[in-house]
Amino acid sequence: MSELEARVARLERGDLALEEALRLFEEGVGLVRECHERLDAADARIIALTAAADGVREAALADPLDGVRS
Repeated sequence: MSELEARVARLERGDLALEEALRLFEEGVGLVRECHERLDAADARIIALTAAADGVREAALADPLDGVRS
């Protein structure tokens, strides 16, 4: 994120040649994509961990004789 902020700050100064500005913009787009991928991966891990924790909690609360009684 700090790399992206540095590129944005350089672009906002407005003193770059067109080719340099385009290069920084392209790098910034790549960094934004990388940030989104990392956030998506973290989100997926949180969902998986929460689901696993819910499953453990539900198993602990389940009646051990459920389905055994006649």
